[in-house]
Amino acid sequence: MASQEQQNHPESLSQDNCWVGLTSSPLEIQSVIDRVRSPQAGAIVLFAGTTRDSFEGKTVVDLRYEAYAPLALRSMLDIARKAKERHGLKGVAMVHRLGVVPVGEESILIAVSSPHRQAAWRAGEEALEECKARVEVWKREEFADGEGVWRANRDGQAGERIG
Repeated sequence: MASQEQQNHPESLSQDNCWVGLTSSPLEIQSVIDRVRSPQAGAIVLFAGTTRDSFEGKTVVDLRYEAYAPLALRSMLDIARKAKERHGLKGVAMVHRLGVVPVGEESILIAVSSPHRQAAWRAGEEALEECKARVEVWKREEFADGEGVWRANRDGQAGERIG
């Protein structure tokens, strides 16, 4: 029988105190923080990306995420490992939710631990920006008026309609 952790993160990779995952289940903040906890770390920084209720004046019903999982996981692990090395981190964990993410729920969690807070702050933000720029995850915003739009997984960049 699968553990609760395996059920929540059916697709994941880990290496060198870096863990990344994709799941269709609601994200669990404490489990992500626990993945980076270390007695050598004086700081843990967590970013939680949450579905907001509006975009450019339109009411958002939910977001829907899709990914090319094998490549997305490898990209996420590469980002995590580079952040860990560049900032002297003790651990990095990131998990992205797939499928429908209702308003008020998290779509991504990124946690980093470091001996000192400044490195953790910088690393967390850099990891998020790299994820948005590089990871093979796409989102569709569904609006209350019945319309929806695919977007690159970046703030505000609309996707292109394909014939």
